[in-house]
Amino acid sequence: MRYQLRVIVLAAAAFSLVVTSRAQAQLAAPGESGVVQGHIHLAVRDVEAAQKFFVMLGGKPVQNGALQLIQFPGTFVMLRKGEPTGGTVGSTVEHFGFFVKSLQPSLAAWEAAGVKWEKGARADGKQGFLAGPDNVKIEIIEDPSIDAPIKMHHVHFFTAAPLDTQAWYARTFGAKPGKRAQFDAADLPGVNLTFSKSETPVVGTKGRSLDHIGFEVKGLEEFIKKLEASGIKMDRPYTKIQNSATAIAFLTDPWGTYIELTENLAPAK
Repeated sequence: MRYQLRVIVLAAAAFSLVVTSRAQAQLAAPGESGVVQGHIHLAVRDVEAAQKFFVMLGGKPVQNGALQLIQFPGTFVMLRKGEPTGGTVGSTVEHFGFFVKSLQPSLAAWEAAGVKWEKGARADGKQGFLAGPDNVKIEIIEDPSIDAPIKMHHVHFFTAAPLDTQAWYARTFGAKPGKRAQFDAADLPGVNLTFSKSETPVVGTKGRSLDHIGFEVKGLEEFIKKLEASGIKMDRPYTKIQNSATAIAFLTDPWGTYIELTENLAPAK
């Protein structure tokens, strides 16, 4: 309760920062593959408290028809009530991360709200981890060059075969392979996909607090046909959401990460 009350106090201040960046908060423009970062979907025990946490972080609640979203520059966070079987650590998506323009003011607000902060490995103190709702691990990295107070940066996968995982995301979604610091990585518009080797067994994301990641796809129906022709089995076929322009589909990567593909997820401007 104490944590929730502190978050409520800070939510209004965070909201004022987000309004200034509303114009930059839609998803990235699609590249050659038509695939961009779309959303992070969390299963949480207390939806209201989780929403307040992400508003405090710098998100803005928005709606696309019946879909309720929390909008950040470069991604949406979606919440549903559930009883997750575990947090992000120990799953194939160990954490996801944001850039912030200025870390120290943010740290002061988070600490006042009672949010747990774990300093990262960088010697300059400009990086670390927040403990989000239901043991969701969130990395925060300072980058003064970004054009908003906070911006989506990366999704960090831990698997037994990181190079194979990198190659699969490059082949399947058109992500551009490369490096992020010491990590193997691949880039899509709006997100860096980072791949590390897990020395211990990990489980898939479905049913965890981070249930699935989402990519927005231009021309989703045709894109799915190409995936199926390449031998990829869909967990849920192309489906138009009733009374909406949004379409969705689901698949699972070979290591257990549950993935939603969407088209027209963002609210119309």
